[in-house]
Amino acid sequence: MKKLVLLMLSCVLVLSLAACSGGSDTDVTGGVEIKKVSDMEGSVRVALAGWQLDDGINTQTGNPTVGLNEYLKQTFNKMYPNIKLELYQIPWENVKAKQSAMLLSGDADVLYTGGAFASQWYQEGLLRDLDDLIKEDKSFDPSIFLSGIMNNSYSTKSPDGTKQFGIPVALGRRMTIYDKKLFEDWGVEPLSAKAAPQEILEKAKKMTGKNPKTGEDNYGLYWSGNSLNGSTFVALTLAFGAKGAEGTLKDVKSIKWHLNTPEMVKVMEWLKEAAKLPPAGFVNAQGSENFGLDKNNIAIALDSSGGSTMNEFQSKKNKDLLDRFEPVLNMGPKGEGWVAVDPFIMAKNAKDVKASWEVIKFLTSPMTQKYMYENFAQTPTLKNADFVPPEDKYVKKALEIADVGHSELMDEANPFYMSDIVPAVNGFISKAATGDAPDIQKFLDDLQVRAEKWSANLK
Repeated sequence: MKKLVLLMLSCVLVLSLAACSGGSDTDVTGGVEIKKVSDMEGSVRVALAGWQLDDGINTQTGNPTVGLNEYLKQTFNKMYPNIKLELYQIPWENVKAKQSAMLLSGDADVLYTGGAFASQWYQEGLLRDLDDLIKEDKSFDPSIFLSGIMNNSYSTKSPDGTKQFGIPVALGRRMTIYDKKLFEDWGVEPLSAKAAPQEILEKAKKMTGKNPKTGEDNYGLYWSGNSLNGSTFVALTLAFGAKGAEGTLKDVKSIKWHLNTPEMVKVMEWLKEAAKLPPAGFVNAQGSENFGLDKNNIAIALDSSGGSTMNEFQSKKNKDLLDRFEPVLNMGPKGEGWVAVDPFIMAKNAKDVKASWEVIKFLTSPMTQKYMYENFAQTPTLKNADFVPPEDKYVKKALEIADVGHSELMDEANPFYMSDIVPAVNGFISKAATGDAPDIQKFLDDLQVRAEKWSANLK
């Protein structure tokens, strides 16, 4: 009864695979014969943020997609015929509240979720460490995953980096992409493979104004000026060596804040200058609707994904746009930036740990990641994602960036970063865009004081 009430309140769609009927003629195995792996018996409740359960159509490309139910029918059900899965499909906009409720009430064993949520739940003691399961399971090879996100991410590791609580299965794509056509129109040299902030700003300034060939208004630069996680700001702190803070999320009260250093001043000076270059709507994440497409008028986009360009290629099979929009690494010293990581995690009180572990292994496996990439363009987390075709240079570049990625305290897992730093920086950007930027040193001094007070008031 308790479970029924929870599901009615949260509007979560529950499906038991044993009860599914119908299906698809589409083979999702790539012709590989699927054989039984284990006679293990069990029942596992899986709460999935955003996964599509039924067959459908990709609205971006118009191509058909195979839903998770059909994929599991052709694969997992044959491999583990005695493990029953209950799938809970949860929309992303409600995922934190609903998955939190499920963890607290003991109504989920395995969850796919956002990395920041996973980190928070781990610190609250709601998740199980996976180290013993990994150590005991000789069939599981953690080295197949990109090191930067398997071993150096708050989304998969404990705050002190000693415990593994998540297995990464999806990446956010954030890279610098530039329009080769606009660079040629303006006679500007292409970006280097690892373009630093100074190079980007210098070249963006040269391409802001009337295009000398077309007479159209061009904008040298774009990024999302109201980003909820401040990803461009994070990349800049890495590029300028502005740590922002030292310590560990395991002991937030003892964090030493460094928000008003000369290095952080350089970050804000760059933002002040750069904010003059994008279309006005960038402060509300608008104005880049045509980036990656034929009618684009923006020369350089930061923290871009290449999604629009790849969608056009997949729907029309025309490589012109792929050749035109070129990705390079992010702005950090090694080409790193902020990398979003979504993991699979296990509830602290999972009812059937062994069966739950088999489910996590399967849902993060190369076979499942291939299925998710081919049907839903989910970026894999594997060192050798050989199923990504050569044309998808954006995913390949994202994997390069992720492999050198690492979590710092300027990260969404840091409560003060999300509650105060990101809104303050976004407010600064908004004022700078209108030529009314606050005094940078005073702005940072005030932020430093707020951070120190925040830490001091923690219990």
